Amino acid sequence: MPEWIERGIGESRVALIDHGRIVEARILLDGVARAGSRLDGRVKAVSPRTIVEAGGEEYFLPAGARSAAEGAKIAIEVTREAIPGAEPWKRPLAKVAGDTVLDASPIDARVLPFPGPDDALGRAGWWDVIEEARTGLVQFAGGELRISATPAMTLIDVDGYLPADELAVTGAAAAARAIRRLDIGGSIGVDLPTPRSKAARLGAAAAIDAELPQRFERTSVNGFGFIQIVRPRPRGSLVELAQDRAAFEARALLRRGALEPPGPKHIVAHAAVIAVLERHPDWIEAFTRQIGGAVSLRVEPSLTISGGYAEAA
Repeated sequence: MPEWIERGIGESRVALIDHGRIVEARILLDGVARAGSRLDGRVKAVSPRTIVEAGGEEYFLPAGARSAAEGAKIAIEVTREAIPGAEPWKRPLAKVAGDTVLDASPIDARVLPFPGPDDALGRAGWWDVIEEARTGLVQFAGGELRISATPAMTLIDVDGYLPADELAVTGAAAAARAIRRLDIGGSIGVDLPTPRSKAARLGAAAAIDAELPQRFERTSVNGFGFIQIVRPRPRGSLVELAQDRAAFEARALLRRGALEPPGPKHIVAHAAVIAVLERHPDWIEAFTRQIGGAVSLRVEPSLTISGGYAEAA
């Protein structure tokens, strides 16, 4: 399946496409060291936790750094990127770098021209993915998923109008597809309708195995319809990125605006979104180059945080 990458303002957008639709998506924030990157740093603390400062960021090394002393130089490999959202104090993770480090860049990606006359990413369902991330709501035939990112795990509640056993299997498959599409990693709990039969519990587990690529581990579906899945978590999911709501919406707004006809623009948005743009004059400069005209910002109190727009000046 082809992998696409689109370089945006403040972010890069990566998507895996199958039959013209996005099956995997991720957002890579500018200025964030990618998981797999090798960095040169200095040990800031060894007790009670090993902290290394590298590239202006502090990294926590869960496995420590044997024989390292405070102030010592050290090479580290990023294992989990900084995750915005409910726990801004939580540091990114790393380990002492070995001889080989994974390439953190997408391999064999097709770089999409942006902005351009053809919004290929949009046609493949990018805006649907963004809406799922911001609302946590995912529709499927016969029901709906409600996704909530908590400090402990991501929870997915399955609800709908199908018979319980059918809904458990169908909902499990939909949850697995959403996990993949929204780049959800770490500990994940899926709460299915209580299956009435053992066959339905086995069918729900099999549906997850069929839809969700390895690597992951899972429990069985218990008698109450709950199953836990654990996947690698090298970065924040789209749902977690959306928790940093104003910045998430500001970047989405710039993408929408860049697809409008070129020329000077007024960006009209919620005060929180305008505040983010004012803190990033480099984003406005880049947007000015994209549209070929001057940009002004205006707060509109009546707009929701996701309701901003760019209009011709």
